[in-house]
Amino acid sequence: MKRVIILSFLFAASLQIFGQKNEGGFNLERPKLVVGIMLDQMRLDYFYRYYDSYKPNGGFRRLLSEGFSCENAIIPYAQTVTAVGHSSVYTGSVPAFTGIIANEWYSKEKGRTVYCAEDNGVKILGGTDSSKPMSPKNLWTTTMTDELRLATNFKSKVIGVAIKDRASILPSGHTANAAYWYDDLSGNWISSTYYMDKLPDWVKKFNDRKLVDSFYRIGWNTLAPITQYTQSTSDNKSYEGKYNDDATVTFPHKFTAMIGKDYKAIRATPYGNTLTLMIAKKILEEENLGNRGVTDFLNLSLSSTDVIGHMYGPNSIEVEDVYRRVDIELGQFLDELDKRVGKGNYLLFLTADHAATQAPGFLKENKLPGNAITSPTKELNAAIREKFGIADAVINTYAYQVYLNDPALSNAKIKKSKVADFIIDYLNAKDEVYLAYNTEDINELNLPTEIKERFLKGFNPKLSGDIQIIMKPGHLYGSETGTNHGLWYPYDSHIPLMFYGWKVKPGQLNREVYMTDIAATITSMLHIQMPSGCIGKPIFEVWK
Repeated sequence: MKRVIILSFLFAASLQIFGQKNEGGFNLERPKLVVGIMLDQMRLDYFYRYYDSYKPNGGFRRLLSEGFSCENAIIPYAQTVTAVGHSSVYTGSVPAFTGIIANEWYSKEKGRTVYCAEDNGVKILGGTDSSKPMSPKNLWTTTMTDELRLATNFKSKVIGVAIKDRASILPSGHTANAAYWYDDLSGNWISSTYYMDKLPDWVKKFNDRKLVDSFYRIGWNTLAPITQYTQSTSDNKSYEGKYNDDATVTFPHKFTAMIGKDYKAIRATPYGNTLTLMIAKKILEEENLGNRGVTDFLNLSLSSTDVIGHMYGPNSIEVEDVYRRVDIELGQFLDELDKRVGKGNYLLFLTADHAATQAPGFLKENKLPGNAITSPTKELNAAIREKFGIADAVINTYAYQVYLNDPALSNAKIKKSKVADFIIDYLNAKDEVYLAYNTEDINELNLPTEIKERFLKGFNPKLSGDIQIIMKPGHLYGSETGTNHGLWYPYDSHIPLMFYGWKVKPGQLNREVYMTDIAATITSMLHIQMPSGCIGKPIFEVWK
């Protein structure tokens, strides 16, 4: 009997026990699963603006009533775009240190444009010959998902999934077991040899169902009678975009002509989110996440909210409808987590990579300041050619940063500073520009401290452009239809931040916190190291 007792004790001690405490009473427990959900382009006010249309058993009301909401969560850097947002949430860092300064940027070292997740050293799995290979190679720092893998000696599983490649790859970090993203060319969920030698059979079977075509057959109409969408503008607005197959911008949106040939259009429908949550549920099932005796991590991003927002603008019926649908599907996903992992056994956070300004046409219509302006690259090159006789002196303008063509200026024997000064004067004379400045002079800017700090955090001396453009509020580079984002102003930088589940104390916090605090908070709750470039601080009010 004594031997049985000793063996039983040793067996129990060998297991990782969730809920363990040491002799001093310190809490060493971890959840079975961490789930990170990014809602691409979500503004905080969508929680409340559409509250009455959300379901009692849906996701948003459940998060608001049972979770902890940080009502004043702010992006602390200037360039509010997708790749930067996803990388900053998971690294707790900023572009100055992550190496991810935009979705793409011009590399003077390579002499070409670099995409944030590109990697020609790997091969695509599940796509076509034209599908571009991807990995987290360009990310300079570790992520909280990396740190969880390190803390458990790589026993934890980390898996990411999103329609956008960058939204799956960057949060998953360098050591992930898998990252899956959607391929426009094949309509498949794909990965790369960075993570595995071949796609799992269950992914292949999921792809074989060709669910995209099924959704195209359904089309997109409003969930409720269109007269009930009282929080939106009318359906027919000239400043909204439209699909190629649509005669107008109004509901219903039809996709039957795209069946079997145009797999990209699914991104701009609510069904892109539906597909993402469907495969996320499949990952839970096939990978047994949260039921393996060690903390696992599933990160996912719902990207269609961003594409729809870009096309129609935040005040559109389309945006309201997609959030009504996300609410229902998120509620179903929480039910799945409760069923597979157990309510209270998983830790979930929900946030956004950025928000968005109102559509410029909507602003004009309502006598609000703002406008859409064409990117100035061609205009600047024409002005420089006339002034100095140099062709193509400006390579491009990425994330409101101007990249100068150093070899062309050198060959013309024109001082770079002279051309830069001319561009700065030219841009500052424009009504829509608040300030253009040489990025080398960033420390000498006469800006409010808190605003200057955002540009400092967004400036990477190895990767950033030569000139930074700060637009006036409401003004943006983009199309006359739909909207855009990418500026420091609250409409782009004020995001939702919600914690839910394991050890989370229901409530609200109104003090200012930052996107970079998310990784610091999650790693503190898990008793693991913060990511290598983390500058955030834990939000201690979140947990019990």
